[in-house]
Amino acid sequence: MSKYKMNYFSDEDVLHVLIEEGREAECRELAPNITAELNERGEVMGIEILKASEFIQNIVFKYPALTGLKIAR
Repeated sequence: MSKYKMNYFSDEDVLHVLIEEGREAECRELAPNITAELNERGEVMGIEILKASEFIQNIVFKYPALTGLKIAR
């Protein structure tokens, strides 16, 4: 498995996580505003999160231990 690649599109507030390069055959909704992109074998190639800033904020509220942690750059 290769390293994941993440792209954030601030104009649309979309976070895209690329797991594997290739041709997308299908897209499945995992939860509201979260979709998985699948290849022809049904394997996950990528994940797209709409309203990403809201999603991340909800994670921080759900897991208070994350508050105050610094992001590696």
